[in-house]
Amino acid sequence: MTGKSTPDTMPSGTTSGTPQVLLAHHLKQLKLPTVLREYDKVARECARDGVDHPRYLLRLIELELIDRERRMVERRIKAARFPAVKSFDTFDFTAIPTLNKMLVLELARSEFVLRRENVIALGNSGSGKTHVALALGLAACQKGFTVAFTTAAALVHQLMEARDERRLLKLQRDLQAVKLLIVDELGYVPLSPTGAELLFEVFSQRYERGSTIVTSNLPFEDWTSVLGSERLTGALLDRLTHHVHILTMNGDSYRLKQSSGRRQSRASDKRAEQNQATGDAVDPETGEISAT
Repeated sequence: MTGKSTPDTMPSGTTSGTPQVLLAHHLKQLKLPTVLREYDKVARECARDGVDHPRYLLRLIELELIDRERRMVERRIKAARFPAVKSFDTFDFTAIPTLNKMLVLELARSEFVLRRENVIALGNSGSGKTHVALALGLAACQKGFTVAFTTAAALVHQLMEARDERRLLKLQRDLQAVKLLIVDELGYVPLSPTGAELLFEVFSQRYERGSTIVTSNLPFEDWTSVLGSERLTGALLDRLTHHVHILTMNGDSYRLKQSSGRRQSRASDKRAEQNQATGDAVDPETGEISAT
């Protein structure tokens, strides 16, 4: 016995400290940061409102649980490596008439992840496929599922690099363990035969074991141009489409509409500022200027 304290034991002199010091120490050891932060304030509120001790403890524990869930969601979002955090609150469904809104909102409940089903979003460039995939990924994180986001090209590069460094099996196990894997932009970059085979292995290993979201600018019949083999393409589609929800997102560019809308809004604001400075009025329907 040396008498030295360790990170897991009470620091020297703590046993003779004040109750506040002891409580802070114990709460840190128990990893209850929210209780440590809130217990004094909640105690004053409960004393003011005449709340008894069990309800006081209940309030504290509920706060801890809520905060812990928030931190866990934040960790899952960070681990997913989303290029941006997007939700359906900022998605304009009216811009893509071919998209089945009811199906998308049903998918946002994340029950398809429990059922190990896949989602494939097909549509031309800029139609909002990535936004939908990111929003579904965010919803899954909020429901408690592990999520990983990558582009098809980045995933293939990662797989080939892992193969060269003799850690491919570990990467494949990690990808297989994720509850929801999102592979964006399949079809934008043709794959080498080795890259296509490695990508096929990822999808094959996840078949009926985990959910996968794939976005592509190509219809299924053109996937051979990316994967380079009809046999491989057929086998891949056989696995991906066995339990699948297909989102058709063809139409005008969603990004282009958003950009155009922002430009029009800025131009309208600029005209309004100019008219206010000159004392002119603008007809809101025609946009014509009339002198006041």
